[in-house]
Amino acid sequence: MASFVDRVVLHVSGGTGGHGCVSVKREKFKPLGGPDGGNGGDGGDVILRVSGQTTTLLDYHHAPHRHATNGGNGMGDWRGGKTGETLILPVPDGTVVKTKDGEVLADLVGEGAEFVAAAGGQGGLGNSSLSSQKRKAPGFALLGIPGDERDVVLELKSIADIALVGFPSAGKSSLIAAMSAARPKIADYPFTTLVPNLGVVQAGDTRFTIADVPGLIEGASEGKGLGHYFLRHVERCAALVHVLDCAALEADRDPLADLAIIEQELEKYTVDMSFAGPDGDVVPLNGRPRLIALNKVDVPDGKDMAGFVRPELEARGYRVFE
Repeated sequence: MASFVDRVVLHVSGGTGGHGCVSVKREKFKPLGGPDGGNGGDGGDVILRVSGQTTTLLDYHHAPHRHATNGGNGMGDWRGGKTGETLILPVPDGTVVKTKDGEVLADLVGEGAEFVAAAGGQGGLGNSSLSSQKRKAPGFALLGIPGDERDVVLELKSIADIALVGFPSAGKSSLIAAMSAARPKIADYPFTTLVPNLGVVQAGDTRFTIADVPGLIEGASEGKGLGHYFLRHVERCAALVHVLDCAALEADRDPLADLAIIEQELEKYTVDMSFAGPDGDVVPLNGRPRLIALNKVDVPDGKDMAGFVRPELEARGYRVFE
């Protein structure tokens, strides 16, 4: 069973407003005391709110239909109906709310950030609120208005300082396991990592988060392989670390070729406006600071390959680490 879900379609509906009441005040010796029907209560809202205790959208994958409480009907003696309770849906930090057409409605970042996904309907007026000089005792009241109802797409974009990017089986999971307390699945076949792994790294007095995300292949910017599932989780990172495999078994692969393909895919993939530059221009992923990690140098051929490509990478201006 899946334990991590980063995209769901959520069907939300606000509560329906309560109906207004038709009532006439009756007392001893005063059978017609005028209208006293109360107003209906407003329906509850459906609100998405960032919670630090929530790390996945799994709950909404299993139960995608959410409805807020309806408002209570008005009653006689000028008693108003009860207001429907607001339904708070906790979401992880970094959740983007979109329409099914891809329009961004909200980008929820930071504890407590919230968005009203579906507003509750207004309660109907009772006959006491509808009385006037011309109609002193209305024999009718207004019905409650249904709440908003719509489908929204929730997408989770991991919030980390550093993202590890590279081909499948380049050793990204092994690297994050060595640098942090994260324990991702590690195996010797491509696409072992199917969901992002986050780790916290303590380097002296500096603490930062690092993300290990599914491997990248040529065509990922068009959605090939795990495509957008990979790229979506590196949008918010401040810097990228290219993890290059120095011991690849394929004859047509080498660290320089892998880097060229990764850079090409990052160039094609354009991130949202929340990462625009100082002039308002959208910053592509390959515009972020980048480091090179030459991996698997413990393999004899890997050590030789690292020594061969390192001068070329440094000549291009990269900081290179083995």
